[in-house]
Parts: sequence; structure tokens; C-alpha cells
Amino acid sequence: MADFMIRFLICNVFISIIIGILFAVKRLLKNKLTSRIQYNLWFLLLGLLTVPFIPIQSAQLLQIFSWVEHFDSTSAVQTGTVSDKTTVFSHPGTTDWMNDFGAAVSQKAPSVIGFLLFLIWILGIASMIFFVLKSMIRFHALKKSAMPLQNPVIYRLYQNCLAEMHITKDIPIYSTAFLKSPVIAGLFKPCIYLPIYLIADYPANDIRYMLLHELQHYKYKDALANCLMNIASVFYWFNPCIWYALKEMKNDREVACDTSVLKMLPKDSYEDYGNALINFAETVSHTPFSFVTGISGSMEQMKKRILNIAGYQPASFSKNLHSFLIYILIAVFLSGFIPVLSIQAVENNHYFFQEKDKNITYIDLSASFGNNAGSFVLYDTANDSWQIYNKDYAVMRISPVSTYKIYNALFGLESGVISPEQSLIAWNGQHYPYDLWNADQTLASAMSQSVTWYFQTIDQQIGFPALKEYVQKIGYGNQTVAGNLSSYWSDSTLKISPIEQVELLKKFYTNEFGFSQENIDTVKDAIRLFATNDGTLSGKTGTGEENGINNSGWFIGYIEQGKNLYFFATHIQNEELATGAIATELTFSILSDLGLWNLKK
Repeated sequence: MADFMIRFLICNVFISIIIGILFAVKRLLKNKLTSRIQYNLWFLLLGLLTVPFIPIQSAQLLQIFSWVEHFDSTSAVQTGTVSDKTTVFSHPGTTDWMNDFGAAVSQKAPSVIGFLLFLIWILGIASMIFFVLKSMIRFHALKKSAMPLQNPVIYRLYQNCLAEMHITKDIPIYSTAFLKSPVIAGLFKPCIYLPIYLIADYPANDIRYMLLHELQHYKYKDALANCLMNIASVFYWFNPCIWYALKEMKNDREVACDTSVLKMLPKDSYEDYGNALINFAETVSHTPFSFVTGISGSMEQMKKRILNIAGYQPASFSKNLHSFLIYILIAVFLSGFIPVLSIQAVENNHYFFQEKDKNITYIDLSASFGNNAGSFVLYDTANDSWQIYNKDYAVMRISPVSTYKIYNALFGLESGVISPEQSLIAWNGQHYPYDLWNADQTLASAMSQSVTWYFQTIDQQIGFPALKEYVQKIGYGNQTVAGNLSSYWSDSTLKISPIEQVELLKKFYTNEFGFSQENIDTVKDAIRLFATNDGTLSGKTGTGEENGINNSGWFIGYIEQGKNLYFFATHIQNEELATGAIATELTFSILSDLGLWNLKK
């Protein structure tokens, strides 16, 4: 929630820019847009205000926010340089490959500032809801005191107005002494409320104009618009730009209703309608209820409306058509902001696994996993069959940590940062807590010892734009490459599920990426762990760390046994201890029980 609040505030910066764009468009195109279209433009804004709360899947969404979390994406580590020395590949002769260190894979601690801002936001929402409820209670008391309209002349006038507007719905009309201006209220059961003094003091023709205005609100469903505006003001209570935009939306709504009334009137009645509004403006003020619509408004708003009435000319077919086309163009333009405003999409933490037409067996490995949460996924290519333990975890996207180095190496080869013949990167002399890291590294040694700085060096030289393209090309997990260039694969930015790990390994093995086959084979050599008479096993571990504790462990890979090929992925989580080494031991135990691999042979 802390990160959500930070991103939500950034969204509000973009929303404020959008509001500025809408005001500029309305000013520049004022004479080309009808009053109804000018009002409808604000609904585009209301639609965009919902976007930050709607998950929208997109690989690029988080990138716009990355500078908030990391001000310098290239400063986290000091890296070495690629040497021209010839690579000497060697397979691990010890179990060092299982010791996947978690030095650079710590999860981000929640932002204290973000949490405080979130708390303030929630308190503000609670306060706004309180005021809305208070207003509703006051209006409920007014409704109880209101009486059905008794004046027969005004009642007949009202019935004529309903008929004139072709409204067949029963809309009750009441009189009340506790309002200064007529209003229409009710989303599902609309009612009109007339102040008693209007019935006594105003001529019937002026009251007719007021009734027609209120019924225009009903015709255009302005009660629903009021509801949406109130919701927006509750969730965006802190943004003055939105408050100002909502105020202008209400002003434009009244102008649009005035125009709709004028369309019904003969030309010689325009002046009478304007005079009625002027006379009315002298005695009324804003309605105190935010969820009702009425003819009243501020003097500034009344002035704008009277000027609109004075200059009113029925819109031609050409103007209506141009207004509609301009509206569509503006809507298309503003839709381009949707990916920028969607902040929930970064929480796209689950993979949709299409189970239809698949041969899947869900197995129970709870005894093997013990106190560890997690999952195991196995795919048998010969039988085109799946074995899955704990589907809920198997589709959950998690930081890949060092398992991503398989593809990191492949990207380095494809981009030419390293090559099968020249993959040595010189150690820059920086001391690391793991002695094996404090030396020059080849791809084979870096992969077997999971030397993080080696792969960070590759990333630094590839750069963000190319990395994003590679990740999207192979369809890696949530495909989000953002934040810090040295840790995007370990800080919960880039995520992948165990099932996706298996599916991606299949594509890697058969080179469905369209990469150089030599580069694919080079990475295969680097991750080959065991070669026996029974077959070959290749794989990569990964360890995640949070607050100094290793709490996440991966082991992914595949087994080659003649024509049989098995792909697997194991992930475990444990708040006390979970590492790649533990995940590896668990995997070997499961594979042995399944009769697929016995390390002791």
C-alpha cells in the first residue's frame, strides 16, 4: 500500500496535466463544440480517474514510475569490463553451484513516507464520506417534511412539461419550505422538490422554465453523473485540480441543460428564459446537497449561463457532426494516458494457466515440502503431460532472482556484450563477501558460482531499452523491466511463476526465440550440472533475501534421458529459511521419488 500511494500521487500529477489539456481544448475549440459536447468532455476525465484502481495488464506500465524508486539505475554496483581473453568452459566439480547467494536480492522495505501518505489519504476519504452521509441525513429530513404539490395550476403545468418532453416515468413533485431553489434528486426514484415561495411569488411561465430545466437533468441522467462526481471527490479529495474540474463540470452541465431547454422553445422565448434566470438568480444560492441537481448556481455561473442564452443559436447539423468527431479524437488521444495511470497492473502477480486440453495431474507433495510453502511443476515432453503440486503457488509470480541469469546470459550473447569465444569479464577489484566472486569470471564460472556482479555488468552494457525488448520478445513472466538496472530481476519488479519457468525453459531448449543456436548451446553448456550414463541434468538455483533473511528458494532446469525430456521448477518460501540449495535438495528428492533422477547413482 505504501508503494501504491507513491504511484497514486504521481498519477495525480498526470491527471492534473490531463485537466490542463481539457481546459486548453475547451478554450481553443469553444466555438466549434456544442455545449453538450463540452459537458461530455468531463466524462472522459471521470473515466480516467477510475484507471488507477483498475488492473490493466501491460509490460510497460511500471516503467513510468521507476524514477520514484530508484534515482539512478546505474549506480548500485561497480562493474568490471569485458576482456578479450578466450573463455575456458568448465563444469562445476563441487556443490558451489548450489550456494546461490542472496546478497543483491533483498526485497524493498515498505516506504514509511508512503505508508503515512496512505494513512492520511484513508483518513481524508473517511472524512469526505462523513460529510456526504451528513448531507444525506439532512436531505432525508427535508424529504420527510416535504408535501406532495397541492397547487392545481402548477401541478397541471408540471404534467404538461412531462408530456412536452415525452417523459412517461412517474416523477413525483413535492413542495418544501426548506429549499431556496428547485432540485431533482434520486438515482432510481427521482423526485422534484419546489420551494413554496416560488409557487407563491413567481409567474407560472417562469416556473415552467424551471421545471423544464429540472426534467432535462432527468433526461440526461445527471443524477448518475452527480454520483460519479461525488465518488471522484471522495477518492481525490486532496487534488485541487480535480476539485476545480468538477466545479467546471457542474457549470457546463447547467449550460448544457439551458441549451437543451432553449432547443424546445421558440426563438421569441429565449429572452423570457434568460430573464427568468436573472430574476431567479437574485434570490437563490447554491444547493447545500452535493448529490442533487438544480437550476441554482453562483453569480459567476449564472453570468456564464445568461451569456450563453443571449448568444444562443441552434447548432447546425455540420456543427453537431464536427463536435462529435472532435470528441472522438480527444477521447482517443486521452486513452493514451491509460497505461500511464494504471498503477495496479504492477501487481499482476498471477499467471493465467490455460488448463483446457492439457494432460495435468495434481500431485500431493505436502509431506516433502513440510513447513515450506511453494510448488513443484514438472513437464514430460514425451507424454505431453504435467505434474503440478500446489497450483495456487504454481501460478503465483515471484521474483526470479538468480534463475533469471539463464536468460541474462543469453541476452548478453545475443547483444554481443559477450560471445561463446570471449566471455571473460575482469574483476574490478571491489571486495565481495563471497571469495569466489573476487576474481575474473567467465560465463561458465559466473553461472556455476552465481556471480551477480558479472551479470550486472552485462546488463549495464546492454542497457534498459534492449533488455526490455529481449524480455518482451521471449515473454518472460510479467515482462516488467524497470527500476534499478542492477536489481530489477531481484527486487520484485520482474516476476515469473513456476509454470512460466517451465514453459520458458521449453522454449529456450528448442530455441523458439529465434536466437543464434550457438548462443543457446553456450548457455546450455553453462547450466549443465550433471552428465551420467542415465542422462544429463541442467539447471539454475536462485535465492531471495528480505531483511537479511533468505526466505525464497528456486531450482529450475531440465533432464535429458535419451529421447525423454523433462522440465521442472521448484519454488519454496519460508520466513525462517529458504534458499536455492534447499530447493535443490527438495527437487532431487522429488525427482528420485518419481524415478526420474537419482543423484546417488
